[in-house]
Amino acid sequence: QDGDLKFPLESVKKLKELMGGNRHINPRMMVPMAGYSPCQEKHLPEEFWPVCKREDAPMIFRRLSLAAEDDLCEICANAACAGCF
Repeated sequence: QDGDLKFPLESVKKLKELMGGNRHINPRMMVPMAGYSPCQEKHLPEEFWPVCKREDAPMIFRRLSLAAEDDLCEICANAACAGCF
């Protein structure tokens, strides 16, 4: 969940994979993560397509990707508990 937007955990994990796979061979050509948006990825789950139309899409994707970090329990990743951070 990000604000009033809710997405399935499996879709968020797929988003994290897409964002983590955004690596180029030449480090000079890498796009900074703050400006990266996975909207051009052909495997982006369709739940995220409406987010791509928003100006704040890169920040939403970044927050969702952080929520899917492996060191968080699924309860915290789903924002079902308070005080996890």
